[in-house]
Amino acid sequence: MFFSIVLIVVGPIHWYLYKRLVKDTTTTKRGRRIGAVAIIALAVALLAAFIVPRAIGAKASWVIPMVGYMWLAVLFYLMVTLLVLEIPRVIANRTWARRPAARTPVTADSVAATVPAAAPGTGSGGSQTLLAEPGLPAAAEITGPAGQVDESETPNATGAGQVGGSSAEPTRGGPADPSRRLLIARSAAIFAGLTATGITAYGVKTALGDPVLKRVQIPLAKLPRSMDGYKIALVSDIHLGPLTGIEHSRRIVRSINGMNADLIAVAGDMVDGTVAELGDEAAPLAELRSRDGAYFVTGNHEYFSGAEEWLVEVERLGMRPLQNERLDIRGLTLAGVNDVSGGDLGEGGPDFGKALDGRDPGKPVVLLAHQPIQAFEAAKHGVDLQLSGHTHGGQMVPFNLIAALQQPVISGLGEVDGTQVYVTNGAGFWGPPVRVGAPPDITLVELRAM
Repeated sequence: MFFSIVLIVVGPIHWYLYKRLVKDTTTTKRGRRIGAVAIIALAVALLAAFIVPRAIGAKASWVIPMVGYMWLAVLFYLMVTLLVLEIPRVIANRTWARRPAARTPVTADSVAATVPAAAPGTGSGGSQTLLAEPGLPAAAEITGPAGQVDESETPNATGAGQVGGSSAEPTRGGPADPSRRLLIARSAAIFAGLTATGITAYGVKTALGDPVLKRVQIPLAKLPRSMDGYKIALVSDIHLGPLTGIEHSRRIVRSINGMNADLIAVAGDMVDGTVAELGDEAAPLAELRSRDGAYFVTGNHEYFSGAEEWLVEVERLGMRPLQNERLDIRGLTLAGVNDVSGGDLGEGGPDFGKALDGRDPGKPVVLLAHQPIQAFEAAKHGVDLQLSGHTHGGQMVPFNLIAALQQPVISGLGEVDGTQVYVTNGAGFWGPPVRVGAPPDITLVELRAM
C-alpha cells in the first residue's frame, strides 16, 4: 500500500519536473532524452531510498539512501518554486513573449521595387495592378506607369496603410515568439534550481548541527510548592539510522546532560533500524544523567524496527520504558503510553485506562505519548500535561501546514480539550538530512506551581 501511494505521488511530480526543466527548456531530441533519463534515474533512487535499507539493512548501504533522500528535498523545493512561478510565467508568455514585432514601413520606393517589369507590348503607358502587402487594404490598387506609384489611389497619409510616410500600426495578437518562450522557460528553471539547492544546503547545515536548546515554563495547578521549578529534559525523534553516526548520539547526550535536569523523557522514534544494526550508535545514551532517571516511550518507528528488542536494549542503556504504566515521582505522577502504531501492527497499542485509572487524583499527571493526537484520549483521563514529538515541527516548511491537518499541535505549547500539550521538534531527522524552518531541538520543561 505504501509503495503504491509513493508511486502515485512520485510519478506525476517527476513528469511535471520533466515538463518544466527539460521539455520546455530543451530544443533537441538528444537533450530531451538525456534529461528524461536523468529524471527517471532520480525517481528510481528516491524509491530505492525507502526500499533498500529495509531490504538489506539500515547500515548495509548509505549511498543509495543519501542520493534518494537528498533528491527528495531538492525535488520538493523545485516543485514548490516552480508552482509559485506558474502565474508569472503565464503572464510573461501572454505579454512580453507575445509582444508584436513592428512591421516594416511601406514606402513608395519599396512598392516600386516590388513591381515587375512591364509585360511585353504594354509600353511605358501600360498600367499594372499590385495586390496589397499584408496590412494594406485588400482591394487597394496602385496604377500607373511601370515602377511609378499613383498616390491618388492610395489611402491618405494618416491611414493605417500609409505609403511614403512613417511605419504603420503593428499587428497585435500574433503567435508567440518561440525564442522568447524558451528564454522564459530557461530563466524559470535556473531560478528554481538555484533556489531549491540553496534552501536544501541551508537545511542540511541546520539538520546536522547541534540541536537548539529550548526552555519553557509550564504551570500545573496541582503541582506542590516543593516541586516548583522541577525540570524535565524532553527529547524525541533522535532517529538513529543509515545517515547518522555515533557523533549524533554523543551530541544529544552532551546537550541533555548540560541541562542538569531532574528527569529525562525520551518520547519515541529513537531509531530507524534494528538493535544489531544500530546498537553501537545508541550506546552513548547510556551516559544520560539526571536526578530522577530517564524514561522512554515507543514511537511509530520503534514498531518498524523491532520494538521488543529495542525495549530490552533501552532498559540495558539505563532508561526505563513506560508501556501503558505510571509511577509516582516526588509530588507528581509520570505516565507513559505506547504509540498508536503498536495497535495498528498488532504489537500492543496505547491503553490509557491501564496507565491512568486508579491514580492519586491529588497529584498532577505528566504523560509521555509520542504523537500529539493522543492528547484527545489523554484529556478524557484528566491528564494535566502531555509531552510529545513525532511532528518534527514539519521538518521542512511548508510541510508544517500538511502536518497540521493530522496533529492538533505541531510545535511548542498548545492545549487539547483542557490538557496542555508540549511538542518538541525532535533532535534528529527522518528521510532527508534537511531541516528548514524547524531546527532540531531539545527542550527543558520547567514545571511551575500555581
